[in-house]
Amino acid sequence: MSYLEIFLLALGLCADTLAVTMAFGAAGGKIGLGGHLKIDLTLGFIQAALTAVGWALGAACLSLIESVDHWIAFGLLLFIGVKMIVEALRPAEEEKADLMHFGPLIVAGIATSIDALAVGISLAMMALPAVKLGVTFGAIFVVTALVAATGLLGGRAFEKVLGNKAGIVAGIILIAIGVKILLEHLVF
Repeated sequence: MSYLEIFLLALGLCADTLAVTMAFGAAGGKIGLGGHLKIDLTLGFIQAALTAVGWALGAACLSLIESVDHWIAFGLLLFIGVKMIVEALRPAEEEKADLMHFGPLIVAGIATSIDALAVGISLAMMALPAVKLGVTFGAIFVVTALVAATGLLGGRAFEKVLGNKAGIVAGIILIAIGVKILLEHLVF
């Protein structure tokens, strides 16, 4: 596997991360530098960690993971999406959940990284040298963190255009991603 292929692999794993961070950014609330770092680094870490876990599980678990990964991702994204829509529909005087809490962030990280398990398993089948494997995990971490930062910034601009309806749109986006993941696995 070339270094270009490693970069493209890392980038390919980030599509859902981009959508989720745009949704989080669009949901409003102040996200300072510390918040950006927390979200970016957490999502990058989870993506790389689940890839490493997949690699460690190896080919023996491939059929088990393939049979349920889409249901897990769908369920997690549906949960987060519905929660965001419900919170967006609450009267303004009610306090909304803080997206900066680790609970929703960890759930989003896992939901966007389920495919990384399967990628990790495929990496185990490729028998990459330790150095290339380390570079791969590092590239996945860095690229995911950068894509998350880009998504948060883009989501804030999205929120300015939509105002208080951004939470509803963000929730619908997350649910749509979950449905897309589910349909890809059920139809194909």
